[in-house]
Amino acid sequence: MSKIFISMAVLLSISTVATASRAQKPRPSVPPVRPCPGLKAPRTIRVDGRTALEVQVKMEVDVDGAPNAYGPPGKKTLDVLTHAYSPKVPGKPRELVGYMTEDDDGRTPTIQRKGDPYPGYYVSQTDFADIHNRRMEDPRRYVNAATTNYVVLGRAAINGGVQMGDFVTVYSCRTGKSANAIVGDSGNESGAEGSLALVRNLGYTHINNGIDESVDEPEIVIHYFPHSNPKHLFFRNQAELDQAAKKLGLKK
Repeated sequence: MSKIFISMAVLLSISTVATASRAQKPRPSVPPVRPCPGLKAPRTIRVDGRTALEVQVKMEVDVDGAPNAYGPPGKKTLDVLTHAYSPKVPGKPRELVGYMTEDDDGRTPTIQRKGDPYPGYYVSQTDFADIHNRRMEDPRRYVNAATTNYVVLGRAAINGGVQMGDFVTVYSCRTGKSANAIVGDSGNESGAEGSLALVRNLGYTHINNGIDESVDEPEIVIHYFPHSNPKHLFFRNQAELDQAAKKLGLKK
């Protein structure tokens, strides 16, 4: 019995030391969390010396503009074809907004050709586009949701004088992360939608497509800056967008 008692005591001692050792290890740092303003309706505030429209929303994931967003059956795409239509609104028909078609009835998708980023895939478009690129079916004419931060223009933003291409800053109350973006697309009057790149840059790195993931709580705060891009400058990547936002004095 004494041998068993001593063995158990030794094990208990070892366990105590191991527990203490684990407790002394530094814990991984946690990103700071920014407070949500608790908005029930949009409001006008001053941000970085500019007048801004502030809204607090959930965030659906928009992949429009990414060259691999949509394609025929058998292609590995960022989203399903049913999501290429505008959200259901009572009394209004759903419109095809995710990709270009060869006819008005939307039955014949425009296909990327040789030399395009994803030959054989559909040409996915955004409302904001590079006006200097005259080739309408060029996927590079549109804002790439997979690489560039953008939000969708909602009714509240329109009422606040916001236009396509205007700058915004966005932050997540949950993650504390923030990002520069532009108003890059339309098709969702709630405005609760942002590009795949934006959602991931806000810290939701588990989201990799627009198929079945979204930010389901109203923890995203958007600051719209009306008339902040009067020349409708187009940004080919996020680095260009961030540089332009910095010149405007926007600090995320």
